[in-house]
Amino acid sequence: MSLKVLVVEDEPVLLETLAYNLQKQGYEVLTAADGYQAIALARKERPALLILDLMLPGVDGFEVCRILRQEMSVPILMLTARAEEVDKVVGLEVGADDYMTKPFSMRELMARAKALLRRERLIREEIAAQEIAAGGQPQVFGNLIIDDSRHELLRDGQVVPLKPKEYELLTFLARQRGIVVSRDLILERVWGWDFDGGSRTVDVHVRWLREKIEEDPGNPTRIMTVRGIGYRFEG
Repeated sequence: MSLKVLVVEDEPVLLETLAYNLQKQGYEVLTAADGYQAIALARKERPALLILDLMLPGVDGFEVCRILRQEMSVPILMLTARAEEVDKVVGLEVGADDYMTKPFSMRELMARAKALLRRERLIREEIAAQEIAAGGQPQVFGNLIIDDSRHELLRDGQVVPLKPKEYELLTFLARQRGIVVSRDLILERVWGWDFDGGSRTVDVHVRWLREKIEEDPGNPTRIMTVRGIGYRFEG
């Protein structure tokens, strides 16, 4: 069965070009020209990949990304005609997995799309393997329980809502508990080797996690900062 790719772009010529090239690669392509349609299609079709333009009528790409990221773990490749660094940072912080500035090479876009789909598949395979190896048993760290079988984090018995990347980051750090891991290694394992964002992405997600799992986020006892290197999870 072909993987579904949702392309959201309000420039008709570019939308048609993207759809044509993706179809040539064997993907089933869904298209939308505005943010409202994109959200509705994504909820209905559950695509394997979302290619999302930043500047859209109705609801812009940032808001589409933010809304869908709370509901599903679909990889998101964001496109923009603006090259400002702040756009890239904000796009990544609301949940985009990768970012390309127009004009771009169609060949490079196809390669990045393929890499995002491959990374998502590998993550799912790794999670499934961990569940089998653990016999489906949750990992318990005091008042925290990581339940991979349900893809949930519980704190004091209550489900803590996490964004997909927050959950992936937490589970990666928990598997390395007691070991210092560098920001570069975290970026490679959680975001993928082809991710071109900086270490600030890791720091932002760690801050979000601390706000959800620490008694005092300003004085963490779970995710510890190792100055100049990275982070260490204390189990």
